[in-house]
Amino acid sequence: MDSEEELSSSSSSSSLELFGTYISWVHMAISAALGILVVVLFYLFRKVEQKEAQQQQLESKSSKKPDISNALNYKSKKPLISKKPHSHASVKGSHHPLDVNTLKGHGDSVTGLCFSSDGRNLATACADGVVRLFKLDDASSKSFKFLRINLPAGSHPTAITFSDEKSSLVVAAHALSGSSLYMYGEGNAKTDSESKQAAKLPLPEIKWEHHKVHDKRAIINLVGTTASFGTADGSTIIASCSEGTDIILWHGKTGKILGNVDTNQLKNHMATVSPNGRFIAAAAFTADVKVWEIVYSKDGSVKEVTKAMQLKGHKSAVTWLCFTQDSEQIITASKDGSIRVWNINVRYHMDEDPKTLKVFPIPLHDSAGSPMHYDRLTISPDGRILAATHGTTLQWLCVETGKVLDTAEKAHEGEITGIAWAPKKLPLGGELTMVLATSGTDKKVKLWAAPVINQEIP
Repeated sequence: MDSEEELSSSSSSSSLELFGTYISWVHMAISAALGILVVVLFYLFRKVEQKEAQQQQLESKSSKKPDISNALNYKSKKPLISKKPHSHASVKGSHHPLDVNTLKGHGDSVTGLCFSSDGRNLATACADGVVRLFKLDDASSKSFKFLRINLPAGSHPTAITFSDEKSSLVVAAHALSGSSLYMYGEGNAKTDSESKQAAKLPLPEIKWEHHKVHDKRAIINLVGTTASFGTADGSTIIASCSEGTDIILWHGKTGKILGNVDTNQLKNHMATVSPNGRFIAAAAFTADVKVWEIVYSKDGSVKEVTKAMQLKGHKSAVTWLCFTQDSEQIITASKDGSIRVWNINVRYHMDEDPKTLKVFPIPLHDSAGSPMHYDRLTISPDGRILAATHGTTLQWLCVETGKVLDTAEKAHEGEITGIAWAPKKLPLGGELTMVLATSGTDKKVKLWAAPVINQEIP
């Protein structure tokens, strides 16, 4: 019995040993398989990484290839046409393409500027008490000859316009005693030793002067024109507009007062005379624009100034206005955010009212989206471009459509104080071009080429 039990025990022990060995082999096989699987997965992972790296390299190389369309445009030198209005910010480090020149040397804010009838002379009034008369033989010149006219001590020029001859100027100046007008005409030949740029031409001398005009109120603008309407004798007539409500009409050569009007609108913004010398129009505190007619006698002299018509339609104060070259239309800008074009060629003697031809929104808005107004505006000699300003911003608009042709957001480093088109095209780098002049509190006068409007702006 004992032998059988020992044999059975020995047999069971052998079976357990075999089972344990089998388990060990299985464990080893599984471990080996897992090891092989890990190696295979690692190998596949590395292959995927390598493919992704190669793909990134290919994409990087392809991105560095030149754009064929851009290259073609560059080679053909044809500018791309944008459907949006041009806008250029003339800030430090950039240059507006229409900015062709800057007249420097003014010692203070430039308070006014005007062109002679042929456009070749540009006069500037400066708060430093000096009037400068520049010769514009070429608007792109690096330097300009000029005459320097020192006003009487204590006088600060506020406005300027040309009188009969190219070198005859009427200057409005303000002092403690009130406003004065000085007419400078050709004098004896002298040389200005204060500047190497001075032209060897006769220095203008005072031909007539008036003091304490406009009840000592400051003169905010002067406008002169050649009287050519009806029986007018062709003399230069000049309108001076005060900061009050009065406007005085002067004879350019003699300084004689030809007439005066009162806007009765609390405060004047500006006044101007039509190019043919027939009308005076004023922008004042209210939304209405008053227009007066200058009536001429048979001998060509001014007989009287009578009220002609009133432009009604704006909802807020009119800030500036200008006549078209044919003197038959007036363009007004208002604080209501609109520009209006009026037909004043009407039979107002028969109570026919002037008509609004066009109304355009002023394309300027503040940060809140509210419409802004223009401080000044002027129309080009060909009647196609309206130049307008607000603060330091200068814009060119198409008169026909009201669309923006171009914008200089920082045309001056300070507020723009004056704006005027040259009456005729000026030489600019070998070509004749319409030129606009602007002045500012930054002591500069800038010359700008007119934008091209060969095609309609969409």
